[in-house]
Amino acid sequence: MTKTALITGASRGLGLALARSLAADGWRLILTARGEDALRAAAAELGALALPGDVADPAHRDRLALAAQEHGGLDLLVNNASGLGAVPLPPLAGYPADTLEELFRTNVLAPLALIQANLRGLRERRGAIVNISSDAAVEAYEGWGGYGATKAALEQISHVLAVEEPDVAVWWVDPGEMSTAMLADAVGAGEAAGAPGPETVVPTLRRLIADRPDSGRVRHE
Repeated sequence: MTKTALITGASRGLGLALARSLAADGWRLILTARGEDALRAAAAELGALALPGDVADPAHRDRLALAAQEHGGLDLLVNNASGLGAVPLPPLAGYPADTLEELFRTNVLAPLALIQANLRGLRERRGAIVNISSDAAVEAYEGWGGYGATKAALEQISHVLAVEEPDVAVWWVDPGEMSTAMLADAVGAGEAAGAPGPETVVPTLRRLIADRPDSGRVRHE
């Protein structure tokens, strides 16, 4: 039976790297991201379904869930889409409340809502959820308080889901520093260019999917 995965933030970075790996193994892919042109190019390359949009938009999440249902549900949901928040990275004492609220909608509420919308199919197919986190969720880095708070919340949601949903594997994955557009926005293009490429994290994700270890936090080494 062909397996189906929904990957958010799939037009570039880690989402695209994982999509390429899964496509090579015959997975049916539903890809979403805000950058429509890049997403459609990726989907054309991989023979995937492209549904551009913002995961923070409830109507877009409904479209994603409907697409998954049309394929009989998901075997894998990868919550990779993420916002950085205010740039340059501000101290918490001056963090704009409206920006932080928007960041929580994207990084926390949207992943949970997508899980809720697809949970029935994930249960039936004994599927898996991968929530992409960060070391900023567990470490105190100056300027990363807003982003880190959202990832800490996502990790706690993941942890509780792992307890509540024994038929679904739930992994919250810290990929480490990667050379991505988001990191470049945060620390500058020069420093970001020295980080490992996102494709280096894909083997860790593929091992999780293939071996299905117990739910839990996973740190890519």
